[in-house]
Amino acid sequence: MAHRLRKLAATARLSAAQLRHEIGRSVLVIVAIALAVLAVTLLAGLGLGVLETGQDRFDEADQDVWISGGAVELTAGGGMENPIADSHQLAADVEEREDVQSASPIAFHAIYVGTEPEPSELELVSGVGVPGEHGGLTLEEGDGFSEGDVHYGEGDYDGPMTREVIVDPRMAERFDLEVGDTIYVGTSPSTAAEEEFTVVGISSSYSQFLGTTTATMPLSELQEIAGTTGSDRAAFVTATVASGANRGAVSDEIQEAHPEYDVRTSEEQFESMFEDQVLLLASGTALVVLAVVAGVVLTVNLLALVASRQRGELAALRALGLSRWLLTGIIGGQGIVLGLCGGLLGLLATPPAAFALNHLAASLVGFENLLRTPPIVYLAGGAIAVVVGTLGAAVAGWRTSRYARLEHLAE
Repeated sequence: MAHRLRKLAATARLSAAQLRHEIGRSVLVIVAIALAVLAVTLLAGLGLGVLETGQDRFDEADQDVWISGGAVELTAGGGMENPIADSHQLAADVEEREDVQSASPIAFHAIYVGTEPEPSELELVSGVGVPGEHGGLTLEEGDGFSEGDVHYGEGDYDGPMTREVIVDPRMAERFDLEVGDTIYVGTSPSTAAEEEFTVVGISSSYSQFLGTTTATMPLSELQEIAGTTGSDRAAFVTATVASGANRGAVSDEIQEAHPEYDVRTSEEQFESMFEDQVLLLASGTALVVLAVVAGVVLTVNLLALVASRQRGELAALRALGLSRWLLTGIIGGQGIVLGLCGGLLGLLATPPAAFALNHLAASLVGFENLLRTPPIVYLAGGAIAVVVGTLGAAVAGWRTSRYARLEHLAE
């Protein structure tokens, strides 16, 4: 046992000595492997973060069933075409069911907002129309809507306009807004100058759900300024099932009653939105594969070059009685050393890289902690480093066995 340990230690020292002679190429390979590991940890962390964040947002919405009429599409004028018409009537029909506790429509529109009426001072954001007083919003500041969606009235849109709006933290920071401030809101720069709203709260609920800057107001008032009161359009009608009811069964029955719409449970709705990102996921996977292949190729090329340039020395060592397996271990061990060094570097670089990307994501799309790195992510990165190093060692060992022959002694 002691003899084997001494041989292993000697092999490790010889491997390290060989790498020191190729310091420049060794550093290049270590960096390549580190990048492969970093690609795996960051993309895996992003995938987990997107899944968990998306599921968290649906859980926070606290809705059991989602009814949609297709994708929310852009209109020729640059607005958003909400696919469900007569949304209040649809919500009322669904709410009449004994197994449904409540149902309500939600609308989205592209709107211009700003603290000054001049068109150059206005910015395009996502407008969200919600029923009730808060529509499931978690307020960070302010008391929210004072009266709810009173403008809808009995369906004639003849109730008073509260002209209240809840903004997200990014908008509040961008325009230096506080509760009680006045902003201009409209679906175009010209109409925004005529519509003044008072900020009654600050909330990141819908901005985190949509991933964009949002201004939230009572649904009927958003429809009023968007000019869709006649068609009563909405993006979704959401429903909360009664206590003890099975959301899957309720969803299926609503689907049978309204075949013209897509009816899904909250889990199914999340999955359908996730499936729309298949191309993005495929691109991320391809990037990981490319990074791993690059690490393997660079490792193999370096070790093959070492073996080729030292074929005379390898043949001499073979002639002195060193076994072919020991010589293979000298070169192959370098692959393992490079893999471990690159893996360690990649894992050490993961936390600061994840922090920087999370900060960027929070500033751009409003999602905090979008990239998450639990222990399993680091295990995956370490496994990639081992795979790259092992493959490099295996190929290098095979190349070494070709060079460790007596006919190369004179070269």
